[in-house]
Amino acid sequence: MAVRIQLDCRGLKCPQPVLKTKDALEQITSGEIEVTVDNEASRSNVERFVRSQGCIATVTESNGNFVILASKSEDAPKTVKNVDVSSFTCEPVHTDLIYVVPSNIMGQGNDDLGKVLIRAFVKTIKDVSPQPSKVLFFNTGVMITAMDSDLVQPLKDLEAKGVEIFSCGTCLDFLGLKDKLLVGKTTNMFEIMQNMANATKIVSPY
Repeated sequence: MAVRIQLDCRGLKCPQPVLKTKDALEQITSGEIEVTVDNEASRSNVERFVRSQGCIATVTESNGNFVILASKSEDAPKTVKNVDVSSFTCEPVHTDLIYVVPSNIMGQGNDDLGKVLIRAFVKTIKDVSPQPSKVLFFNTGVMITAMDSDLVQPLKDLEAKGVEIFSCGTCLDFLGLKDKLLVGKTTNMFEIMQNMANATKIVSPY
């Protein structure tokens, strides 16, 4: 029966994921080690380490996590090579992720379906990793933050977790919602563009 070891190294700083992978490699002569990490730095370090040990490495990504599958064959060196810990020490890569919501519907096509989809989208943000630093609403997207519905509380929950919620002030005024904002703060076009320009990744449902 093939040996398979699973390591959950999410939340660990480098070089801990590498050291745990090293310990697991020393336990087997052949088989697979599945290592899950939650940042690019750890992914790169673990992948580089297992390849240096004569293993085959494949990497998959899902919901902000990385899974490195290291396959060790009978032909691989029996003894794990010495590890220079200093070469695997680094801080996780910081990603400034923002969500941009320009409409109260999701996608293009059937508007009724789009309204159903945007509800699911907003409610699902809290379950996706990594979390955004900001969510920007503009155009008819501000209707989500300024009209009473069951989408207001999920946004308040995100705000309580440190996610900043911003709505375009010009858009609120145009739609007659200037004094009806229920969650987050108002913003302007300069701040919207500045946040988008500085973001390392932008996610939008439109």
